[in-house]
This record gives sequence, C-alpha cells and structure tokens, in this order.
Amino acid sequence: MEISGILSAIVIGIVIGVLGRLVIPGRQRIGILWTIAIGIVAALVGTAIASGLDVADTDGVDWVEWLIQIALAALGVAAVHKVKLRH
Repeated sequence: MEISGILSAIVIGIVIGVLGRLVIPGRQRIGILWTIAIGIVAALVGTAIASGLDVADTDGVDWVEWLIQIALAALGVAAVHKVKLRH
C-alpha cells in the first residue's frame, strides 16, 4: 500500500468514525483517537464486507458500502463506550 492509500484510509476513517459517533444518541466518553481507530477499522472491514456482497464498486457513490461502514463504526463506538463505562 502506498502512502497516499494510507493517508486516504486515515481520512476516510476519521469521517466514518465521526459519522458512526453521530449515529449513536447521547454523549460517548471515548477520545478522538479511539474514534479515528474505530473509523479506520470500520472502513476497512466495511469495504471487505461490501466487496463480499458485490456492492463495493458501483457507478457513482457507493451508498451501501458507506452505510455498512457507518453501521460498523457506530457498533464499535458503542462497544468501546460500554467497556470504558465499566472501568
């Protein structure tokens, strides 16, 4: 993977993480670095799932892929938030 691919994954991860965080109601007590990490993982896993479902490469905007990524990010943010509440 080239440096431009890594940078774009980070930028997309930030966007996906923030969108996933906005989907969940209330305040989540996790830091921005956790949000970015969750977003990056959700973007990568969401792309893999979308590829498996054959919806990753469509004409125009890949809405289904974005929805999968945002849903995964929301689940990740909620999971980390619950784990942090226990400690």
